[in-house]
Amino acid sequence: MRLTKTYGHLKKDLDVIEDAINESVQADHPVLRDASTKLLEAGGKRIRPIFVLLAGQFGNYNIERMKTVAVALELIHMASLVHDDVIDDADLRRGEPTVKEMYDNRVAMYMGDYVLATALEHITTLNYPQAHHVLSKTMVQLVLGEIEQIKVKYNLNQHVRHYLRRIRRKTALLIATSCKLGALAADIPEKHAEKLYKYGYYIGMSYQIIDDILDFTASETELGKPAGNDLMQGNVTLPVLYAMKDTSFHKILTRAFSSPESLDEKRMHELIFLLKQTDAIEASYRLSELYLKKALWALNDLPDVKSKSTLQDIAKYIGKRRS
Repeated sequence: MRLTKTYGHLKKDLDVIEDAINESVQADHPVLRDASTKLLEAGGKRIRPIFVLLAGQFGNYNIERMKTVAVALELIHMASLVHDDVIDDADLRRGEPTVKEMYDNRVAMYMGDYVLATALEHITTLNYPQAHHVLSKTMVQLVLGEIEQIKVKYNLNQHVRHYLRRIRRKTALLIATSCKLGALAADIPEKHAEKLYKYGYYIGMSYQIIDDILDFTASETELGKPAGNDLMQGNVTLPVLYAMKDTSFHKILTRAFSSPESLDEKRMHELIFLLKQTDAIEASYRLSELYLKKALWALNDLPDVKSKSTLQDIAKYIGKRRS
């Protein structure tokens, strides 16, 4: 089953949101407009807009309000990707050249700032002070997550709890906020909005863990970037933390990180091979599954509407992701 089939009934409203995102990035300056458009054309799963719409269907669903929230959140996500690519010196994203590769770091940073400013401009039209408060707190955490990731690059003195805190800030909170803002924009009772927030948080944690697993198990074609790319950039993810319990892997990785310039394709293939000989992949999937169970549990007390079963199906799909 493809993920898109689980939310096929949202296609019409997702098309409306896609058009609105495209319109939003049409800057007056030709370079900003061209760079933003190319970023949009690279595609994406639009996970955040999907969760906005599904959360909104528990209450007073209004596509205009949903669109405002969904566009703002997706633009924030897009801006964070552009900044990430500059920090990581990444040439490819989803198999396409990054903005910084097509232009340079300066243009990429300004373009990311422009997209972020556009997102904030959108959300200010929503007359829900609580929504602004939730989003601003999430954005602060998102930045802290980015800074923390930079600080610990090539640092093997990390614990699983450091990794979980980092992905909470970088990924899970924005998905959780997507659920909560969709709920708030649909006038859903606070207790239900909080349940949806928790669902989004747990789903976000699981989703990022699986993304980090796939960095080692999926092909370059599936990833749209070289396998092991995160590790090559000095990012120590959950499978690596588990694999470091193996003495041989830990020794070779320590040697590689002592001179990052030696992390070439041959060395990376060796590290990936050794990592797969440990139980790191299986252990990472087990932790992901725990978060998915919590996500499903968070939905228990919500009304039995169609979007509830869709959210359950999405959680089950994520749990089965192997590519």
